[in-house]
Formats: sequence, structure tokens, C-alpha cells
Amino acid sequence: MNFWKTFLAGVLAVVAGTILVFLFWIFLLLGIAGSMEKSVTVAPGSILKIDFSELLTDAPSNDPLAGIDVLTLQNTPQLALFKALRALEAAAADDRIRGIYLRMNGAGGIAGTALLEELRTALEEFRQSGKFIVAYNETYSQGQYYLASVADRIYLQPQGGIDWTGLASNVTFYKGLLDKLDLKVEVFRPTACRYKSAVEPFILDRMSPANREQMQELINSMWRTISGDVCAARGIDSVEMRRLTDNLEVSLADEALKAGFVDGLLYEDQMNDVFAELGVEADGDDYRFVTLGQYAAQVGADLKNISADQVAIVYADGQIVDGEGSGRAVYGNTLAATLADVRRNDRIKAVVLRVNSPGGSALASDVIWREMELLREEKPVIVSMGSYAASGGYYISCPADAIVANRLTLTGSIGVYGMVLDSREALKNKLGITVDGVQSNTSSDFMGRGPLTSVQRAMLMRGVDQVYETFTQDVSEGRNLPLERVLEIAGGRVWSGEDALGIGLIDGCGGLKTALAVAVEKAGLGDNYRVVEVLDQPTGLSAILSSLNASLRMAFTRSELGEMMKEYGEVREALSQQGVVMYSPVRVDMQ
Repeated sequence: MNFWKTFLAGVLAVVAGTILVFLFWIFLLLGIAGSMEKSVTVAPGSILKIDFSELLTDAPSNDPLAGIDVLTLQNTPQLALFKALRALEAAAADDRIRGIYLRMNGAGGIAGTALLEELRTALEEFRQSGKFIVAYNETYSQGQYYLASVADRIYLQPQGGIDWTGLASNVTFYKGLLDKLDLKVEVFRPTACRYKSAVEPFILDRMSPANREQMQELINSMWRTISGDVCAARGIDSVEMRRLTDNLEVSLADEALKAGFVDGLLYEDQMNDVFAELGVEADGDDYRFVTLGQYAAQVGADLKNISADQVAIVYADGQIVDGEGSGRAVYGNTLAATLADVRRNDRIKAVVLRVNSPGGSALASDVIWREMELLREEKPVIVSMGSYAASGGYYISCPADAIVANRLTLTGSIGVYGMVLDSREALKNKLGITVDGVQSNTSSDFMGRGPLTSVQRAMLMRGVDQVYETFTQDVSEGRNLPLERVLEIAGGRVWSGEDALGIGLIDGCGGLKTALAVAVEKAGLGDNYRVVEVLDQPTGLSAILSSLNASLRMAFTRSELGEMMKEYGEVREALSQQGVVMYSPVRVDMQ
């Protein structure tokens, strides 16, 4: 009798489990289907609405579940920068689009401060078509207002406000926590790399003087760019702008109106009167809106020069890691193989490498660097920098014929380090775990039973010094700068794109479209060319399962850590680095 009870219970469990798994896959597939942009018909007299219902990303995602929260199955579509730029360019020439309405209240946003600048530049170019841009929000964050400042008119809800305070950058330090846990960190960093701050959170409890110096100058440079653009757009004197910012005198709606930050205080329904004044015909009681994502989805491939020579865009988006793979990182061997394929493709006459990376493995960076050198010998190679192209991200860029960066790009960080985490005391004192063993040679045991020996430390330091010497030498040759000059601006120091131009680390300020124009010019293609994106798109069930596994782990971790998820990700990324590292953790984000 007990056997049959157990057997039937087991059968019932299998059936119930199968049904649950089936339902899960049904909901998941419905989520994937819902994530796809639905085709829309753009009627004459439409207004292009930028509402941040999508997340604007630097590169197209190769994750089949990108934007889907696997726990709630809520979806935030992603829109890659190149598609957004093409959509705005098409909208400027589209007679059906009357203008743009910036209504930035969606669940998406922009993944990177430099992308904000690049989108703003594209909106400035749209205005040259003679079409209007108007903005409205209940409240504006600094990033939202910076974007809105390009508009012909800016409106604010009468009880709303603007978060306009200037930039700040804070660092979380973990040395005290590591001390409490008996975890010891040994750092190997060339003496010259005093600005290489990636190791500081694990060995200090506050910013070093060198890091404070570079971060202060960095945010000052970025704020000069942001506030300068707003001053120029709104006709505000720079001295008055500083006073308003320091005293927080535009936080309330009436203050913002008085200071000239906005043109009027309206409720959202009153925007209909603004559209009517601009000559837009209503469709009954409402106006015809099409979101940027919807419009981008119906902008087809460029078929005008389908048989023409090609300019390829290749993406390096994420932390640089060793080996082969796909996902949220730049795999050294995979990207090198992609560049080799592009090099051997006779139809591709020029290449734009879009770099949005804080760096990572020095070895993987060197693998990519070599292929960049080979590629440059055969066809023009231009680097377009996104929000970050620092350390290893800069190393893979330096062989290019030309480097173009946004003014708000974080770049440079020419420096290296190595870091070793010693957990022996923590295991012994906190968990009672000890290690013992034997070895064939004096240095065979690498922190298994004891601390690093002087011989082991010397070996690690030699490796770090050699990589730094190679790094600076290759930058000197790639950028055609005297080695002495490279050493002056290296040391691990991070520069804004604006400042990097003045010291010779880049050739010009601009975005992806600027880099494409430089590539076309260097290849001598005239107007007869096509732009193609070279994408690594994993397919099949294995890709979905791999993405699902990563998404579930991230979702559960986020649910436990909450607001600490960002710090957890930064620590995990830093401590996951093995060997000698070209990595910069510096972030200055403006939402």
C-alpha cells in the first residue's frame, strides 16, 4: 500500500512539474514575443515621441532575453544607438513627422552619459530640418533636462521641479569589511600608476590624493561641458549658471521659469494647445504619436546602395575577458576572430570599432590589439568611443587610424595592476577550514598554505611592470606620441573626451556618425557605400537557456540585495579579474 502511495505521489509530482515547466515556457515565449517592437503605421501629421519607453543602449544586445524581467515577465525594450540615430535622421526627412515631443517618463532611459550627449547632438541636427522639438515633464532629472535643453520650448508641471545640482562622484570602500572578515588583499601596481584607483576600495578607507585630484578634474570637465551646452541653448550667462546651481535656485517650478530654464508652466493636457499653436492637426480629440522605438522598427535597411562597398561597425561593449563566448562581456578571442573575418572580407572597405568598455584582462586586450594592428594594415580603422573606453578599452583603440570620442566619454586610464585575495585566515578563523599539503619546488605552492613569498611577489611585479611598459610603448607608436609624453599622461589617469583631445589621446570629438564619416573619407568611398553592423547573434535553445540562467541568477541576487546591487556588481567585476589587469572602475553617470 505504501509503495502505491509513494508511486502515485511521484507520478503526480512529475505531471505537476511538467505542467509548471510548460506554463513557464509559454509565459517566457509570450514575454519574448511582447518584447518585439510591433509595426506601426505612421500617419501624416504624426509627432515623434521620445518617452524613454525603451532603454537606449550603446550596442545591439545578443541576449535573446534582453529587457525581460524573468521574475515578473515585465519587458523594457532596448533600442541600440545606431538604430536610434538612423530613425532621427529618417524622421527629419519624413514629411509625415511634424516634430518631436520629449516626454521622458518611461521605464527605460539611456545607458551611459555619453549616449545622452550623442542623442542630444542628433536632436540638434534634427532641428536643422526646420521641424519643432518641444519638451514636457512633471520633473526633470539633470540628464533629462540636459537632453531637453535642445528643445525649442521646455514646459514644466506647475508643481514640478528640476534636479539641477551639479555632478558628484562617490566611491565605496571595503577595507574595513575585509579586515572584519580577515580577508587580505595584496596589490601589485607600478609606482608610476598612482592614479590607477581600481585597487583603492580594497586597501584604503578613503580616496588617495591622486585619485581625488583626477576625479575632481574629471567631474569639473564634464560639468563644464554639460552646463556650457545648457547655457548656450538657453541663453544663460555662465556666472549666473554657477550661482543658480550652487544655491539650488531652479529646483521649484516658478524658480525654473524665472531663471529661464523653462518657457512655461503647464499641465499635460495643455500641451494640446502647444501642438495646435505649432500647426499640428489633431486626430479627433488627440494627436498622433509614434514612439522612437516604434518608428525605428519601421525604418528599413539601407537598400539604396545595396551592392556598394561597405563600412562595417564592430562592437566591443562590456568588460574584456579571456577566451571565447558571447553575452555581456567582450571575449578577447571572439572579438579578434570577428575582426579577422572583417579583414578578410573584400567588400568591407573601412571599419568602425565602437568601444564601450572599462577594460579588463590585459591578455585578452593584447589579443584584440594584435588583430587591430593587422586590420589597420589592410583598410582604414576608426574607433568610436562610447561612455567608457578606458584602460584595456583604450589599449584596443590605440592602433586605429583615428579615434573619435564624445566630450563626456571617460577614456585613458593607461595603467595596469594585479590583485591577489588571500582568504586563508578568513577560512581558518571564521569557518575552521585549514589547508595542508606538499610541494616539489620552493615556489610550487601559490598561497595554498602560506602567504606569497618574496620570489612570488617579485614574479608578479615583473609581469605587471612588463605589461605597463608594453602598454605605454604601444600607445606611443599607435598615437605617434613621444614615449616621454605618454608617460606624463598615463599613470592610470582617467580623462574626459574633451580633455583627451587636448593631450593627443583622441583625434576629434563626436559620436558614431562622426566616426562613420571619417571612415568613409579615409576609404575614399564618396556617397556610394553601405553601413553594415557585424553582430554576434547566438541562436538556438542553448542560447535561450544560457541567457535564462544568467537572468535568473541576476534577478534573484537583485531581489536580495536591492539598492546594493550596483556595489555588488562593481566588487564582483573587480575581484573576478585574474592576472595582470587593464581595468578602470571609474563611473560618472547622470540619469
